[in-house]
Amino acid sequence: MKLELFGFETCPFCKVVRAEIAAQGRTDVTEYDIYKDDEAYNRLITVGGKEQCPCLFVDDKPLYESAEIIRFLKEHPQA
Repeated sequence: MKLELFGFETCPFCKVVRAEIAAQGRTDVTEYDIYKDDEAYNRLITVGGKEQCPCLFVDDKPLYESAEIIRFLKEHPQA
């Protein structure tokens, strides 16, 4: 399963998701800062359809809302 987190450094909701990733000790989530990486920003808009963060792409399918992302991560622990 391919996991990619799109967000930005000062976003409070992104911080919550990143804290959960760290608490789980996950190394399977690739993170992109949409304000430091133009390609990531464009991909978020093109594939995700909107500029909402955080956004977790699960095998290129967008998942929004920090609570939903955290729930997904807890239900799908790193193998």
